[in-house]
Order: sequence, then C-alpha cells, then structure tokens
Amino acid sequence: MGAALSGCAACSSSNNLLLGRVSAKLGNHPVVVSDCYRTSVPAPETLSTPDGTVYHFKPCRDADITIRGTELTVNGRKFGTVNGSDAILVDHGHVAVNDLPRTPEQ
Repeated sequence: MGAALSGCAACSSSNNLLLGRVSAKLGNHPVVVSDCYRTSVPAPETLSTPDGTVYHFKPCRDADITIRGTELTVNGRKFGTVNGSDAILVDHGHVAVNDLPRTPEQ
C-alpha cells in the first residue's frame, strides 16, 4: 500500500501517471495523451519563429505533438488544422480533435 501512496505523489488533476494520462495546454488547446507511462513529464515548449508561434509537447516517446500556426502534427504526420481552443487527444497514434477522430493527411 505504501508504494501506491508514494506513486500518487506524481498524480495531479492534469497528470495521472499511474493511469498513463498526461495533459497540457498548447496555446489555447487542451491536449491529453493517454497510455503514457513516465515517472515525470516534460513541460510543453512555446517557440517564437519568423512564421509565428510553434507549440511542442512530447510527453512520451510515441506522442510528439506540434502545433505550428493552425496545423496539427503528431509523430511527424499532419492531422489538419485546429481552431480556437479545440481539444486534442492522442492515444497510441490515434488522434481526435474535439472528440472527432482524425486521420493523417496523405
């Protein structure tokens, strides 16, 4: 029981590392990555480029998320545009925006 209690020290309302759920805000976009088991999660990055702001979040090896302008890229594959405060979910390479599945662009 002590191990379970000490493991929850890494849990919060936004990150539950025991259940493999991590989340962050990329600009105005809430991003949730499921099935991501790590002892710590790196913070998202915000980069200013001559073309605009780029948001990047790579909480685990198989979830590399970038928003460049309005273009969403996950694991090097483009998944279309996101608007306003669209919510993004990444689960084993499957991507959903506002709970609607997205397929990678060809």
